Amino acid sequence: MSTLRDIAGFKSQHFAPVLPEDSQVNPRVYGAELAFWLCTELARRGMVTSYPNYEDWGWFIEYFPDTGSEFAVHCGNEDGASDHWLLSLRRYPRKMFGRDKPPFQEASALIDAIRALLTTTPFVHELEWLYEKDPAI
Repeated sequence: MSTLRDIAGFKSQHFAPVLPEDSQVNPRVYGAELAFWLCTELARRGMVTSYPNYEDWGWFIEYFPDTGSEFAVHCGNEDGASDHWLLSLRRYPRKMFGRDKPPFQEASALIDAIRALLTTTPFVHELEWLYEKDPAI
């Protein structure tokens, strides 16, 4: 079973990096501005996530539904571009060795909030919604 599902792809100049290249997580790996904006705007709408965190591949925010499960929204650019973005949902296993992954449906409130946010944001362009609810996953 997959641990990662794409949520949405879109274009926007709004999240272009403000710091120089040598300040980024890795060369041409962006997403800090997107992650900070996303956690702030979701919180304004009542959807609480973590502050942004980073790994060598990019930025993410964490989400903990009442079920006790753990999810992360990956916020990154595509192909080194500073105007093309991808959001993906990761679910973390509850047991060792990747067992007992929570169903993606436990993050449905978060996904719905992200969709509502992106579809009403004027500086998000060419939005492609990639996330399909599938009760079997």
